Amino acid sequence: MNQPVDTIAAIASAPGAAGVGVLRVSGPRAPAIAQVMLGRTPQPRHAYFASFRDAQGEVIDHGLLLHFPAPASYTGEHVLELQGHGNAVLLDTLLRRVCELGARLARPGEFTERAFLNGKLDLAQAEAVADLIAARSQAGARAALRSMEGVFSQRVETLLQKLIALRVHVEAAIDFPEEEIDFLADPAIAQQLENLRAELASLLREAQRGLRLNDGLRVAIVGRPNAGKSSLLNALAGSERAIVTAVAGTTRDVLRESVALDGMALELADTAGLRDTADEIEREGVRRAHGELQRADAALLVTDVEHAAADLALFDALPAGAERVVLINKIDLAHVVPHAETRDGVRWLWASAKTGEGLDALRECLKELAGAGSGEGNFSARRRHVLALQEVRERLDHAANALVISRAGELAAEELRQAQHALGEITGAYSSDDLLGAIFGSFCIGK
Repeated sequence: MNQPVDTIAAIASAPGAAGVGVLRVSGPRAPAIAQVMLGRTPQPRHAYFASFRDAQGEVIDHGLLLHFPAPASYTGEHVLELQGHGNAVLLDTLLRRVCELGARLARPGEFTERAFLNGKLDLAQAEAVADLIAARSQAGARAALRSMEGVFSQRVETLLQKLIALRVHVEAAIDFPEEEIDFLADPAIAQQLENLRAELASLLREAQRGLRLNDGLRVAIVGRPNAGKSSLLNALAGSERAIVTAVAGTTRDVLRESVALDGMALELADTAGLRDTADEIEREGVRRAHGELQRADAALLVTDVEHAAADLALFDALPAGAERVVLINKIDLAHVVPHAETRDGVRWLWASAKTGEGLDALRECLKELAGAGSGEGNFSARRRHVLALQEVRERLDHAANALVISRAGELAAEELRQAQHALGEITGAYSSDDLLGAIFGSFCIGK
């Protein structure tokens, strides 16, 4: 990857006329621009009150100037910050003046991209910068901050080093096929591989939790018609978002609602009642409901005492790894007290969407699934990170079969090499220009 050699500038923040606006400059011409704007050479990391002037000497604005020499800066380059009044007109005039002095307008995410290219951040940390800015909950913001500090990257790097060590052992054994000793049969190699798979499984679980903290837990509310799905959505959202009637099949499309439960973000999707129907519109709603199940992190099956056993078949459309929750609704009609239990890994709760009985237990359950109470080690993750870890898991499974069952060392070595490549994609050890463009192009300008 080519290192940038030009100087970029962008308005980093402009909160409004009553606040402070910040203009950021990065690149080799930043010191010269700083000298012109201050009228003298600034000392590193000192704040100067200055009058920012245009080419004719007219004052554009008054504010603070700070200079951060390379490499001790966010981007690893010379960085200049001009802090003035948060007026859009003043900031735009100041930006044009800086560009007259040799800078160009920055692309979206280019400051963080340069930090990555200059080794100040790895790719997972760089993505966490955008995740922190876009965080939708306190828990998500804390998790993104921990990823930005390198918690996730360190876990990946530790796993990567153990994977490399295993590759060394396997490939060394392949190099001596004429020896009477079968090095591939060494229990230590098999144990190394099993330990690696166990650590990967733990990291994958935490990354999936980090994805939920980042994106919000996607919950598909499903069940047969008139089970009370729309009433439940309204109760959780705290407003009359869905139409509720006694007529079966009222909900025809997917109705989505964002809900925050004590700082945990949830995306609730109320779906059409799942049944065979001749109504063309309702049939399309059922099709969309099945599609929502395929995308869900968790399915909340709303049913009643009479139909609960039969309705469990609706979980069959869920992807592997998705959480399953059964809510026995309408306990006010069945004269059942609210309670909760776990059966074969599936959570069962008894509640009434109409009266609110038992819904506090459901809220706690959903918060837990979204990542609440999972400890201070939380970090944010993106879907591409989870997919990469899932590929590593698949490669390690193939390597275990090749090594333990087939004694095919060459196949195991290739699977381990592919696993290392997939793991390296998370932090950017292996990354294409297309991937970098897609990631940094999603940032806001000035970051």
